[in-house]
Amino acid sequence: MKSRMENKTKFYQLQSFLKSWKEDYRFQTLSGSAFSFAVTIIFALYNGFLGIRLRSIWHGGICVFYLLLAVIRGMILTSEKKNRTKDDQQKSKSRRRVFLISTIFLLLLNLSLILPVSLMVLLKKPVNMGLVPAITMATYTTYKITMASIHFRKQKHNPHILIVELRTINFIDALVSILTLQNTLIMVNQVNSTDNKMLIVSSISSAVIYVIIIFVTVRLLKRGLKKA
Repeated sequence: MKSRMENKTKFYQLQSFLKSWKEDYRFQTLSGSAFSFAVTIIFALYNGFLGIRLRSIWHGGICVFYLLLAVIRGMILTSEKKNRTKDDQQKSKSRRRVFLISTIFLLLLNLSLILPVSLMVLLKKPVNMGLVPAITMATYTTYKITMASIHFRKQKHNPHILIVELRTINFIDALVSILTLQNTLIMVNQVNSTDNKMLIVSSISSAVIYVIIIFVTVRLLKRGLKKA
């Protein structure tokens, strides 16, 4: 009897969660970001471990990127959790403060990409996977950038600046995944290590993607500072 009651309670909790996920875009964003926060921490620790073990500058640089990403997500998630008991005026003040602080980390995040992107341009990123894992990575990255792009476009008229920021850093995260995937596929399929054509392709595409990252960051800062 007790077990049946517990199952019913779990069922209603799941039903309530799914309903909130479907109807509340803010809840959907925060829940997804909580999961992304955990994954980001794992990625940061993994790359940090590889950076130390292999003495890899690239892994160290990408570890810093993921740590900064986790800091921004963590700040916003913690702030929104605390805001549940506050009135609208207090929430607005808290969100402005968190946005202004998080922008510092966002700028550092952009700067942290210079080193790993430079190494990828020069085809100096270490690659230890075959073609099949690379194709699997390509499938996941395609899904990631598609979903991030859809949600990024939805933020055009969203008044909640922290939700906009979360979706923006998700988009930046997806763009970095494209850079990593591109470099991995080039390295996996490269026959001649001195092939200048691949170096040119890597340089141009990396530059374009990094410019896009700078653009969306500046766009977010301009929008947020107008509300601050």
